[in-house]
Amino acid sequence: MADALKIGVAGLGTVGASLVRIIHDRQESLAVSCGRAIEITAVSARNRDKDRGLDLSGVTWFDDPVTMAKTADIDVLVELIGGAEGAARAAVEAALERGLHVVTANKALLADSGVELAAAAEEKGLLLNFEAAVAGGIPVIKAMRESLTGNTISRVYGIMNGTCNYILTRMEKEGLSFEDCLKEAQRLGYAEADPTFDIEGNDTAHKLAIMTALAFGCEISCDDIYLEGISNITQEDIRAASELGYRIKLLGVAQRTEGGIEQRVHPTMVPHDTVIAQVDGVTNAVAIESDILGDLLMVGPGAGGDATASAVLGDVADIAKSRPGTQTVAALGRPAKSLEPYRRARMRSHEGGYFIRLRVADRIGVIAAIARRMADNQISLESIVQHSTNGSDEAPTKTIIMVTHATTELSVRNAVSSMESDGYIVGKPQVIRIEKP
Repeated sequence: MADALKIGVAGLGTVGASLVRIIHDRQESLAVSCGRAIEITAVSARNRDKDRGLDLSGVTWFDDPVTMAKTADIDVLVELIGGAEGAARAAVEAALERGLHVVTANKALLADSGVELAAAAEEKGLLLNFEAAVAGGIPVIKAMRESLTGNTISRVYGIMNGTCNYILTRMEKEGLSFEDCLKEAQRLGYAEADPTFDIEGNDTAHKLAIMTALAFGCEISCDDIYLEGISNITQEDIRAASELGYRIKLLGVAQRTEGGIEQRVHPTMVPHDTVIAQVDGVTNAVAIESDILGDLLMVGPGAGGDATASAVLGDVADIAKSRPGTQTVAALGRPAKSLEPYRRARMRSHEGGYFIRLRVADRIGVIAAIARRMADNQISLESIVQHSTNGSDEAPTKTIIMVTHATTELSVRNAVSSMESDGYIVGKPQVIRIEKP
């Protein structure tokens, strides 16, 4: 049997602790399946004295992960610190410079510097594995990087943030407000004390940018993603979606068009009878549309210590099974120097249309004014419904819910902006895309 693969783990949070525990408990079976033992020989974390319930005897402790990457007796650096800059980036760069393989769950780092890090790894014949960076325990990276070789992918989309999916699920099933669901998510540990990164779509955007590069063979471009979170979703939207036969999900969508690549993250109405609409709670789902295989949907746990550690361990096992000089899997599916420049496409019309909810002054001529603005922007309506709302005696209001046929984002936004300028809209209009997978 070959010499043991020596691992250094930077970061002993939930995922890092789970990884150490799993490797310790399953040493024998891992050695058999990988053809060599996997040993954790070094670790680094901020608090040496914290009780993590781990047996770290015989493991070298480093207060500084960069020092560990530069000097520890290891073959692989596992980076579980997080963040696009700081210690995480410095440790990964130091490891690659030294000639160590790298496994990371750091989506922010990859979205920011993935092409550069992939090039550095390839220059030295090293593996840069990051299955855990996207969709937790779902093996979507391996599928896109290896299993779908030869396929031309036209679209990739999915539910990629468990916090948002949990909140939207609770809002629908229990009739709770967004604020109440967020507080519960924080209490259960699904949401951070500052949840902005999750609920405003940034986390999903980082994951989508990585998958876009793999799907379309282009450079990573996180800054070119249309971004909208879920903080403005109300019970009124949830109920209206249900009445129309939809459920609201935060989706990340990337698709190739004649004009380039379109990337977007936003709340989306999906038909209630589709599989992705049934994905509830903290579960993630990723759909891939390709020419040879057809449509592939992968569903599974998108977060959590064990699920993410499982993905990390899979990456480590791939390295253990490889041999020096045989590292042929490019980090982003093709050599970094062969990646095409990212070309952003204008957001086009799409089959699903739009859901538009307006609260308007209840007075003569408002409906006609709305119809005129829609016609001015060449928007055709599939349906329009009026609901009475509680306004004061002096200023009664009603809710208008419209579903459009296929149209463009620009047309919808222009129409709504014009209505706001007309002065009969009360509060903030709601616009949600309708996606028909």
